[in-house]
Amino acid sequence: MDLTEALESLIPDLESAARSVPNGERLELFRLLNATYQACSSALTKLGEYEAAWIAADRSITAAERAEDPLLMAAGEFRLCLTFLGARYYDQVEATASTATEALSGLVEEGNPQAMSVYGALTLQRAIAAARRNDATSAYRHIATARAVAERIGEERNDYNTEFGTANVTLHEVSAAVDLGDAGVALRAAQAVDTSGLSAERRGRFLIDVARAHLQRRNVDDAVATLEEAESITPEQVRAHPLVRQALGDLLAIQDPAGPALVGLARRAGVL
Repeated sequence: MDLTEALESLIPDLESAARSVPNGERLELFRLLNATYQACSSALTKLGEYEAAWIAADRSITAAERAEDPLLMAAGEFRLCLTFLGARYYDQVEATASTATEALSGLVEEGNPQAMSVYGALTLQRAIAAARRNDATSAYRHIATARAVAERIGEERNDYNTEFGTANVTLHEVSAAVDLGDAGVALRAAQAVDTSGLSAERRGRFLIDVARAHLQRRNVDDAVATLEEAESITPEQVRAHPLVRQALGDLLAIQDPAGPALVGLARRAGVL
């Protein structure tokens, strides 16, 4: 059974249970519904089904409201921001993340580490959205804010699957810098970060951005080697990612004739 089939069977059961159990048991079921809808939204976003992912994220927020859990609500809004980023709705990312971080500000001031993690993760989404709007000032300001929060926490955390910490801040700095065309900033930041504690997905995505930075410098061999490293970590992500396919097309245009490593990558990604 794949994830889609599992979610299709699980969501109706949870919805039905939440309506039928005694009041005292409903909060936990709404928390489970929140987690299930977040997983659904994440999967749909990766498949490029942004409208359906938006609906799932919105339902996760509704479930969190019924669970009376403001942190779960913010986590759902973080998932919604990821969907908006994928769909290129950058203004909606800013509006959603801005509202969510404002709602969390009291808990952040109190030093609640879970709230700080979600606040920082939302701030990083604001940074990426700003970079993709070519607003470098806002992008780097949000990166600095997120880094201050991460340093205040003092450890790498994974509250609500945010993987928030100083390493993840640097990963987003690299991504933002590449989106802004600041290859030098991206490569300097990449050299200073230890990604070993992050998930394979985050490490693979980081290396895609590093390869894009090398491409901006027209360093074909470094870009190809970095993409090969990313492929060794998350082969499906690398071969299917539109940014990788775009980068491979650009690399093939630069390196003529293409070397065997580039040709192999391009074929595995379906570019050749």
